[in-house]
Amino acid sequence: MRALIAAATGLALAVAVVLTLTALGSPSGGTSPKPLLTTVPAHP
Repeated sequence: MRALIAAATGLALAVAVVLTLTALGSPSGGTSPKPLLTTVPAHP
């Protein structure tokens, strides 16, 4: 019975966190105009 209560509590907490983050919305910002500089290893 304790496991069921713990699982229900954890699920309720997870749903509350998701709803809170959804209510806050995504942070304002933009993408960088510069491309990511990546290198490919030299082939032997």
